Amino acid sequence: MATVKVTRAMAAAALREVDWTKVDAMTDADIARQVADNPDAGAILPDGAAAAARVRFVRKKTGLSQPDFAVRFGIPVGTLRDWEQGRTTPDAPARAYLRVIEREPDAAIRALAAV
Repeated sequence: MATVKVTRAMAAAALREVDWTKVDAMTDADIARQVADNPDAGAILPDGAAAAARVRFVRKKTGLSQPDFAVRFGIPVGTLRDWEQGRTTPDAPARAYLRVIEREPDAAIRALAAV
């Protein structure tokens, strides 16, 4: 098997070419069908592992540690740790809040400061 080196610039360029609107519109069935049709695709993560990875991604994107993220966004640090370690999964309102933090962290911070 040949080794291929992918630079950060190459990865960034590839990500810029993705139509994220189409990706966001995909259903679980669409994703499963694409994975099944692609012999090179890896296994899909179980729901708990995918949720944990998503929470870690959102937090790391902010550049904050778990305690700092928890304080900044009003989430108990124990809850955040449980989410990131896959012991529990964020419910629908928490997932929506995490999406706001991911996409508009400054807006979330401003909204919380107004309280």
